[in-house]
Amino acid sequence: MRGSDFAELKAFAAVVERSSFARAAEHLGLSASALSQTIRHLESRLGVRLINRTTRSVAPTAIGAQLHARFGPLLQDMESAVAEATAAAGRTAGTLRINAPGMAVRQLIAPRLGRFHRSHPAVLLDIVIDDALRDIVGGRFDAGIRVGGRLEKDMISIRLTPDVTMKAVATPGYLARAGTPRRPSDLHGHACISWRLQADGQPYRWEFQKRGERQEIEVHGPLVTNQAHLGAMAALQGLGILYAFDDELVDEALAAGQLVTVLDDWSATRPGFFLYYPHRRHPQHALTGFIDCLLDRDLSHA
Repeated sequence: MRGSDFAELKAFAAVVERSSFARAAEHLGLSASALSQTIRHLESRLGVRLINRTTRSVAPTAIGAQLHARFGPLLQDMESAVAEATAAAGRTAGTLRINAPGMAVRQLIAPRLGRFHRSHPAVLLDIVIDDALRDIVGGRFDAGIRVGGRLEKDMISIRLTPDVTMKAVATPGYLARAGTPRRPSDLHGHACISWRLQADGQPYRWEFQKRGERQEIEVHGPLVTNQAHLGAMAALQGLGILYAFDDELVDEALAAGQLVTVLDDWSATRPGFFLYYPHRRHPQHALTGFIDCLLDRDLSHA
């Protein structure tokens, strides 16, 4: 394979994975026009259309998706091999792609960005905020962060946080209007702010437990979202009851009296956050350093 062929395929993969010429161009350090010309040249050389482009969307054609499925993992393996070679020479470099929900980014990654960069200044962190449980292998991510009970198969997982207790919360004003639920079944008469982590469009059935008894409640209300921060904002504006994971915004609102908890004796415990990566892939040095940083381990050896 010629060097230009590899560059074209790498550019193609960047466009597919980011669903955007602008974001892919920024990642590759190219202008959008230069990247577009590269993709056109690749399509002309292969004699097939690889990407469908409209004013609103960028997506691979059926042939393009098939090419990416075959070439994407190979490209990631090559990049990992290069990263391992630089690590062996005493220098950690390259790009580290992480897929994580917004809550994990706010709680775990954002506060440690400076620390990681000081320890690994030659590593480019490419963080994709994603609350929809995207396939990290298909998306060519080095690792993902998810709630423990929702890990993909054939993955090595590392616990990042302890288990958390869910909190059903609402504003005092909402409860004054609608009443306070005493048992999970009372939620059928309330406006509930529902959420989903799965990409299949099905809202999460709220899970409760008390002295060994478990209940799952299908709730309804004015909002369904896969973004935890948006759900917290809706609760703060009095739209209804929210069943929340450990969330900084919710905790601050509880401390300030803007939100109060209900159904405390029924609150369920859920797994905390885990970082995971494919079992078949040896973690590159940058990923090992990133894990150490998230766990607040000593990075002086890095």
